[in-house]
Amino acid sequence: MKKLIIGISGASGISLAQKFIEKLPKDIKTFIISSDSAQIVLKKEQNQTILNDKDIGAITASGSFICNAMIIVPCSMNTLAKISCGIADNLLTRTASVMLKENRPLLLAPREMPFSVIALENMLKLSRLGVTIAPPVSAYYAQIDTLEKMEDFFIGKWFDILGIEHELFKRWKG
Repeated sequence: MKKLIIGISGASGISLAQKFIEKLPKDIKTFIISSDSAQIVLKKEQNQTILNDKDIGAITASGSFICNAMIIVPCSMNTLAKISCGIADNLLTRTASVMLKENRPLLLAPREMPFSVIALENMLKLSRLGVTIAPPVSAYYAQIDTLEKMEDFFIGKWFDILGIEHELFKRWKG
């Protein structure tokens, strides 16, 4: 069974995290870490484990916990900066630190626009460390004409990066 850690930080864009979780195949075991600032209540469903962000000793904080990947969606600039600087002061940033240490896939979906020079430098640093930076950016070729199709496109692109099969958007045919 594939295991995926889903981090949720910041308050803007939480609906994307919820839809990402809803659209995941049921055979993927998820471990969800929601920061205090996210202020979200996730309904516990089959194959989901909700972890307390204050529990720095939770299962995902250990390199011996094997998982396939981690995504943080949305990823606030605060969380991104902490990860970039190696600050692991909560379960979310500690887990991201472990992903880096263990050379496991880590995908960040930053939510702000425009990006400051500091944010861009942090993203560049993380990218050089192997982190995938994938903000929710729409594509015009996908024939997006509703908010739902736009969100499906974002989620589909993240699924592509994580190696999760889907049919959430129309692919470019040339």
